[in-house]
Amino acid sequence: MAKEKGVKSIEDLPGIGPTTAEKLKAAGLDTLDRIATAVPADISDITGMSLENSKKAVDAAKTATTLEFSTGSEVYEKRKNIGKISTGASSLDEILGGGVEANGITEVYGKFASGKSQLGFQLSVNVQLPAGKGGLDGTVLFIDTEGTFRPERIESIAKAAGLDPKQVLDNIIVVRASTSDQQVLAVERADKTIKERNIKLIVVDSLMSLFRSEYPGRGALGERQQKLNSHIHRLQSLADTYGLAIYITNQVMDNPAILFGDPTTPVGGNIVAHAATTRLYMRKSKEEKRIVRLVDSPGMPEAEAVIKITTSGIRD
Repeated sequence: MAKEKGVKSIEDLPGIGPTTAEKLKAAGLDTLDRIATAVPADISDITGMSLENSKKAVDAAKTATTLEFSTGSEVYEKRKNIGKISTGASSLDEILGGGVEANGITEVYGKFASGKSQLGFQLSVNVQLPAGKGGLDGTVLFIDTEGTFRPERIESIAKAAGLDPKQVLDNIIVVRASTSDQQVLAVERADKTIKERNIKLIVVDSLMSLFRSEYPGRGALGERQQKLNSHIHRLQSLADTYGLAIYITNQVMDNPAILFGDPTTPVGGNIVAHAATTRLYMRKSKEEKRIVRLVDSPGMPEAEAVIKITTSGIRD
């Protein structure tokens, strides 16, 4: 189906101006794809448009959107070009199939001080390395929700990697989010920064901290999960659109239903579990050692790696 000429956003659809577009976005119909699959009567109820005009808008959205069909071999060839960021530890890179992959979301969960943020710092330095040498030759958007970003740590890791610490820090755009709305907005408004600054890695440290504090109890669970779902899908959309990597850290809780074994469970429920392309569980061991277990990956089997957190960063 040929694309509708001139239709690149919701506002370009017939009968839909800025005010009407805002109503649709507030209702979750924030892309052409979603408009294309919407029921015209629902569009009419949300915006106040006539049913006829709503049908025209839906038809125009259908014409403006396309689906790409590929053979398995074509997908395989495309995946050969997907970049990966080294974690600094060859054993961890190995169980990940070469490192943290672009075009997807990598989630690392674990208890306090397990090393989740440290891995985020290491990736923020390594992504700036040349492509083929452990990096993607890009910069970083670091969304800090817990006040954990430490430029001093970045400096020591950069020196160990033979990079200019000031240049490395200049290439990290830090957003300190103190509410879940600010966290969401940082991602929603990221397009311009991604294009202007060649962002190749987005770090969200941590994903659930603000959501947990602002939506306590079962009564707020539905609203929280709906907002969280939209937020995570936006992250995946950025990964797909710009070929960048998403690294999110996640908090944990002890599941009382697990009587034997490790009761540590990541928070966020099925929404986070299904959205993450790759899930890692990190836990402390003796001294500076950490055990990292690959819990879920579409292309790699479950495995474990033992790493160290040193003054130089993540190492075997």
